[in-house]
Amino acid sequence: MGKLKNFYEGKYARYVLPGVLLQSVLIGGGYATGREIYSYGAKFGSMGWIAGLTIGIGFALFAFLTFEICRIYKVYDYKNYIQKVIGPLWPVMDILTVLIAILLIAVMAAATGSIFEQAGMPNILGSVVIVLICGFLNFKGSKLIEKFESVGTILLYGGYILFTILVIVNKGSNIPKVFSTMDTSAYDGSVTIPLCIYTGILYVAYNINAIPMGMFSLTRQTKRKETFISGMIAGLLMVIPWFLSYFAMMCFYGDTSIVGADVATPWVEMIEAVHGGPVLLAVFSIVMGWTLVETATGCIHMIIDRFDVALEEKGAAKLTDAKRGIVTVATLIGALILSRIGVVTLIEQGYTYLSYGFILFYLLPTLLVGGYRIIRNWNK
Repeated sequence: MGKLKNFYEGKYARYVLPGVLLQSVLIGGGYATGREIYSYGAKFGSMGWIAGLTIGIGFALFAFLTFEICRIYKVYDYKNYIQKVIGPLWPVMDILTVLIAILLIAVMAAATGSIFEQAGMPNILGSVVIVLICGFLNFKGSKLIEKFESVGTILLYGGYILFTILVIVNKGSNIPKVFSTMDTSAYDGSVTIPLCIYTGILYVAYNINAIPMGMFSLTRQTKRKETFISGMIAGLLMVIPWFLSYFAMMCFYGDTSIVGADVATPWVEMIEAVHGGPVLLAVFSIVMGWTLVETATGCIHMIIDRFDVALEEKGAAKLTDAKRGIVTVATLIGALILSRIGVVTLIEQGYTYLSYGFILFYLLPTLLVGGYRIIRNWNK
């Protein structure tokens, strides 16, 4: 038991845990329904992998840059971090971060409600369970959140691998056809390499808020070697589910009733198309519910941390457990109301608009200003 604890607090916490937390927050809004993968890559068919490669490189690069800036300046919340790279414009990130957090939860709530219904369970049941679990996790604090999301990563990867294998075994013969014919027919327009790269950048931009949400775990990192390796691991963990979903979708590429512009939850359609049955759909519902809890917990934990930092700066006490619960419930209710708009609209419009904001106020400053400061402090 002691060795396991030492491993968890040692190499695992320094190298792997930051990536696990980022992936846990990202996977709900970035992968769970499958709609996100379609919109940001799979619709390009045989050329969609270029967007995926861009996403993997982008996440690894910005995870490393962020981790390293946090290590050098010993800042572990997004306000103090963003002040280092955009100075007095930092309040803009407050607005963007809260908006994307609520939007991520809304997307997951809309998708989970739909999946619960298809699995024969009440829509409202999923919402109630999620509110209770998120409230409990944020009540207990960061240590339990770390453990919950570490276990969740194992569950999620196991689920995604299972679903992907099932789909490929049954319908995998369509994948060689898509690539041999260079099929890009699901996209209404000309598919080019620059377009795929640009789409990958947009995906990284709207999901980049996952990195600040895991900053509380970076306090254990003391060397550049740790920030570099953990950044690469984070990039890998964040893109593997993307490619699993992408290749599963290539099994049905051309069938717009399963992988098409109007399909809200492609994963559900794919599982039903290979006759996964009610048991597999129930398993997928559980996995989806877990991803929502992970994403919502990470988003809310970040908002609560932001409140605590602001209170400390004013010399006041941190939020009480009761107030943490109020923030959690208020955020979830706001997201549940927003979720009524629908998955497709939220992803196609909400994510894209917010991506531009994160490019201007996070990606470019982190790359240019943050990169300069890392070079200037290279000997630290």
